[in-house]
Amino acid sequence: MILNNKINKIEGHILIKNGHVYDPFSGKDDNLDVLIKDKKIIKVDKNIKIDSKYLVIDAKNKVVTNGFIDLHAHFREPGFEYKENLKTGSKSAFFGGFTRVCCMPNTKPVIDSPEIINFLKYKSKNLPVHIYPIGSITKNQEGKELSEIGEMVNEGAVAISDDGIPVKNSQILRMALEYSKKFNIPVINHAEDNFLVNDGIMNEGSTSLRLGLPGNPSISESTMVFRDLSIAEYVSGKIHVPHISTSESVDVIKLFKDRGIDITCEITPHHLCLNEEVLFNYNTNSKVAPPIRSEVNQKKLINAIKSGVIDCIATDHAPHSIDDKETDICSAACGMIGMETAFSLVYSTLKKEKISTNTIINLFSFNPSKIIGITPNTITEKNEAEINIIDCNKKWVFDEKHIKSMSRNTPLLGRKMKGKVEFTINKGFISKHLD
Repeated sequence: MILNNKINKIEGHILIKNGHVYDPFSGKDDNLDVLIKDKKIIKVDKNIKIDSKYLVIDAKNKVVTNGFIDLHAHFREPGFEYKENLKTGSKSAFFGGFTRVCCMPNTKPVIDSPEIINFLKYKSKNLPVHIYPIGSITKNQEGKELSEIGEMVNEGAVAISDDGIPVKNSQILRMALEYSKKFNIPVINHAEDNFLVNDGIMNEGSTSLRLGLPGNPSISESTMVFRDLSIAEYVSGKIHVPHISTSESVDVIKLFKDRGIDITCEITPHHLCLNEEVLFNYNTNSKVAPPIRSEVNQKKLINAIKSGVIDCIATDHAPHSIDDKETDICSAACGMIGMETAFSLVYSTLKKEKISTNTIINLFSFNPSKIIGITPNTITEKNEAEINIIDCNKKWVFDEKHIKSMSRNTPLLGRKMKGKVEFTINKGFISKHLD
């Protein structure tokens, strides 16, 4: 078997040699070899003897760890396959080290019924990553009537969300949170007060004034976070706050966590690693919701990672067509792709802050697993191999050749990064990622 920049079916034996295995799920943190045959791990031990029939991957000075879990991605199928589909989205995820992906419901039709959940499960069963649908909170994301939550959960929905459309009706959100208790799934509510957003397209402040662009104030997020967490506390519901972007939101979340509320939250790589200066050239690929904030907010988010207030990384991978983005910045769609760059972007940023490699890996695997209740295959004999091999010292430059998504909407082309997922193994597939 020849490994190349494609997703290959594993045939025969693969021996991962000389690597450092870090598996927080099984407790392994040691220099170990891993022997795989077809899909299965058949041996994990020190100094496994090389056989001529083995394909040997030398993982010296590299980390061998679990596949990543993304709690927040958009694969656009059904309805918007011209932007992305399950196959291309899975390829993008695989080359970023993600082996399990939760897909948001803002499709056409909206994922608001067990029938659509079943459709997605059927379409994704032969893909190299595990796909987990997130059902909508309300029918057609209209915010008026609850979706068939119980039936969707029974068919495989792992959470409920109206994605980019926040639930304005507090009573509707309360009922959704009541269901979250019953079915032990998180409610994920887009934390922005649209009245306060007021058509703002970037962080409100001196930079937005200088650029002459309408601003989105940080209070639009933090006020919604406070409302949502207050309701969750009242009904003892299970809530997960997506894509935190402001220091005020961090303070609110810490307040409620200190009170013992069942709350978790995520941050995207772009909110953690970028600041509003990426909009200086009016690059529409830097337009996201919530907007990328100031350097002050960025530093607060990094500190929230250090203190454990923020639980995990999620990409909010949001593919868009050229037509969606090649227009004036006020009219352009919000969102950027982010699967292929997620780990490297975060690693490059957080290692400068003296955060350990194990902690960074936990943000991508162990922590999201606890939130969504999905445990990947551990690096243990008899388990199916679900593995990333990471070169933490690898310096590379993000280029078009690294993009596997159908879309190209990213402001990161040409960015220098450190740390790279070199190989990913899952469901009997393996890929070697380009330098």
